[in-house]
Amino acid sequence: MKYDMTAIIFAGGKSSRMGKDKALLPFAGYNTLSEFQYHKLSSLFDKVYISSKEDKFDFAAAVITDRYEESSPLVGIISIFEALEVDEVFILSVDAPFVNEEVIEKLLNYEEEFDAIIAKSTSGAQPLCGVYRRSILPLAEKHLKEGNHRLTHLLKKAHTQFISFEDDAPFTNLNHPHEYEQAMKSFILP
Repeated sequence: MKYDMTAIIFAGGKSSRMGKDKALLPFAGYNTLSEFQYHKLSSLFDKVYISSKEDKFDFAAAVITDRYEESSPLVGIISIFEALEVDEVFILSVDAPFVNEEVIEKLLNYEEEFDAIIAKSTSGAQPLCGVYRRSILPLAEKHLKEGNHRLTHLLKKAHTQFISFEDDAPFTNLNHPHEYEQAMKSFILP
């Protein structure tokens, strides 16, 4: 069963801690981490896009490029709602390969009218793992004008529902080379 929602993979980060573009690193039998995430989300969602500063991908995927000079997930969110005529999207960071269908299902099972429904693990909020609704756009644009790009600030001001998860493991981000190497060793191919 596929979710009747659009999913967006955020792959526009600078990857400064990794030392190279992590979205383009090979992962779990795929040429890139981006392609791995795209394949995984394509099996769960009707439509999948990649949000990035540029189309740098070597596989067939629809890319939404940022419409503003600044680099931040906030810019990505605004660009997505400007490019697509959808009321809500599921957003996942490219560097969170362990987020699985169970996590996604728990986030999508909220009916109430929130601006955002965001995963929260024992290590804190996971702003790039959740549902964002178009209703957050005016506040996001206000934050952009003020130069406040932190999603945690946006989510505090918005009508946000945080969904608690006891296990931190699905939200492991691959920010440093040693985290990437560990993920490569521990990831079980489907």
